[in-house]
Amino acid sequence: MTARKLQIIETALRDANQSLLATRLPYDRFAEILTLMDQVGYYAIECWGGATFDVCLRFLNEDPWERLRKLRKALPSSKLQMLLRGQNLVGYKPYPDDVVRNFIRCAAANGIDIIRIFDALNDVRSMAVAIDETIKQKAHATGTISYTISPVHTIERFIDMAKALEQMGVHSICVKDMAGILDPKTAYDLVRGIKESVSLPLIIHAHSTPGLSSMTYLKAAEAGADVIDTATAPLSGGASQPATETMVYALNQFDYDIGLDVEKMKVVSDFFKIIRNEALVSGQLDPMVLATDTDCLTYQIPGGMLSNLISQLKMQHAAHRLDEVLLETPRVRADLGYPPLVTPTSQMVGVQAVQNVLTGERYKTVTKEVKAYIRGEYGMPPTLVNPELEQRVLNGEKPLVGRFAGSLVPTFETTKASLGGADGLLQSDEDVLSYLLFPHVAKQFFENRRADKEKTVRYTMKRAE
Repeated sequence: MTARKLQIIETALRDANQSLLATRLPYDRFAEILTLMDQVGYYAIECWGGATFDVCLRFLNEDPWERLRKLRKALPSSKLQMLLRGQNLVGYKPYPDDVVRNFIRCAAANGIDIIRIFDALNDVRSMAVAIDETIKQKAHATGTISYTISPVHTIERFIDMAKALEQMGVHSICVKDMAGILDPKTAYDLVRGIKESVSLPLIIHAHSTPGLSSMTYLKAAEAGADVIDTATAPLSGGASQPATETMVYALNQFDYDIGLDVEKMKVVSDFFKIIRNEALVSGQLDPMVLATDTDCLTYQIPGGMLSNLISQLKMQHAAHRLDEVLLETPRVRADLGYPPLVTPTSQMVGVQAVQNVLTGERYKTVTKEVKAYIRGEYGMPPTLVNPELEQRVLNGEKPLVGRFAGSLVPTFETTKASLGGADGLLQSDEDVLSYLLFPHVAKQFFENRRADKEKTVRYTMKRAE
């Protein structure tokens, strides 16, 4: 009997880094292991997108585009994958279509091979432009289903979404389980249903927060999944993915052809073990995010969202009210039409739940993001918003029916003309995109860059004298 092929996407450089280390690994800290990672044989290395873009500019003093170029040079034999939030790109709001297209053009030109595209509401209209441009740039478009549990989210609904994504021309489908709540039985049924309905490779992505994901991966593989996301052992478990090494060992027992170089994989693991231990000693890695937390099976709150809720409450000296917020969060989610809890909807729901608890009155204050959501700016909710809440926010107006981003004025060329040029602050198309996504943070970064350059010029001239 021929062994069935199952491939691995290694997440150490993006999702594992983001889930456990708040994306705070600077490029130089892992640069020396990249040559070896390039030789392991992964299906792809997820290394960009998600929060990496924001954090590079905001905290690491790195140009995210330069980081991508370095990764491309250091990993010549590997497919590089990024995570893209559909019309929200790597930001937290919808951007005009011209910005989306230019971002994807530059991502592909700088080295990205695979773009995993999702929408927080599973509204395929908010994925359409990103998918279309990814295909035009000859990159691999992975259409992504954000998995969640609610009265309106069924296996049949997810299968229908997979069919719609196939019709849009994606090259593969991913089921993204951001909270780790996809159980083994449902995974088997969902994977089998999608594989029977869609003729595309199927990827399963899960987090280990409640401790289900290793079992879920095994059943997904049995049902016909083609690729799974894992993280090298030192950066695995808890809020991250299952361990690459453990999954490879287990799958080999069932005669799957994984195709990875186990000896090189061990060296990669040993390298990241040092990084993990340093992060534990420094406090950068909180042991809590490594723990199994079954509360998310009840509240369906992803690990990163739980950390944010705790942080918000601590800042307001209200950490003792966490249990109230955990009870309020699913109520807010139901009021908003059961959005999957993934960026940016997880932040919207979480912040509103905290507001509801701390003010002592539900929706006494409604955040601007929730108002925009109810107006339809983020797309179509999975089901109807609570009518009383909608009335309070819209005051009789009707929510948008069409695609909100289609009404946004193109901004790429005008921004490039006003802030670019030889003497301008923005020196490239990539700079323009960084500015459009994070104006204040990017502007500070570019001003610092220019100051450093001027300082270097003065120093060089002085030495020449």
